[in-house]
Amino acid sequence: MKKIIPCGFHCIKFIDLGVAFGDQRVLEGINLHVHCGQMTAIVGRNGAGKSTLVRAILGEVPYTGEIQFKNKMNLNMQGGLKIGYVPQAINIDRNTPLSVYDLFQSFTGKLPILFKSKKEYEHVKEALDEFDVAELIDKPVGTLSGGQLQRVLLAMAVHDTPNLLLLDEPVSGVDKNGMDAFYEKMAYLKESHDLAIILVSHDLDYVYKYADNVILIDKTVTAAGRPKLVYETEAFKSVFGKGAVVDSEVKSND
Repeated sequence: MKKIIPCGFHCIKFIDLGVAFGDQRVLEGINLHVHCGQMTAIVGRNGAGKSTLVRAILGEVPYTGEIQFKNKMNLNMQGGLKIGYVPQAINIDRNTPLSVYDLFQSFTGKLPILFKSKKEYEHVKEALDEFDVAELIDKPVGTLSGGQLQRVLLAMAVHDTPNLLLLDEPVSGVDKNGMDAFYEKMAYLKESHDLAIILVSHDLDYVYKYADNVILIDKTVTAAGRPKLVYETEAFKSVFGKGAVVDSEVKSND
């Protein structure tokens, strides 16, 4: 896959975004700027509205306010916002004969699943290779480990050069080695692709180490900025406790 270095000239703006289900206000007054070449982590307690924000960005729930895709002159970017998405989990039958190649093809929709083009096969293999899983291309999806499936889903999400990579707790159930590999790959992506990353996460140590910005949400934005700044706020401490201390090794990398 051809690398596209972040230009730093465009951003996604959330302007007074709100979501309500009947009389219940789930989100309100969400105002954010998310820039290309950066990873923004969304954190908060359970029920704070993080998943609802993801669904609003994906257009799965109606919302008030605006989501804008702007260039450095604050003009709308042509073509609109293209999103790559990796969910927290997907339900896969462990006995499915579907291969990684088949899954990739069903996602892109370029060719019927049963039709194998040598050119398309090499294209898929190249996309998987960027995430070090090219050797899995013919493996049944049901036999993949959590970390392997995560990398396949990431390859699918970024193969068509999205402007925004949206990750909803994608490392749930992955061991420490898998976590380390995931966040290293996120660092690579934000430096080598012209996209912004929004990551919903509970992994506070990793967020502190790797995120450019942290947004604390409790129905609205209660704190925002660099990780060190947000982690020292009373709003953060009230959610995660004053004893929520970031690992010393992680702090040393700040």
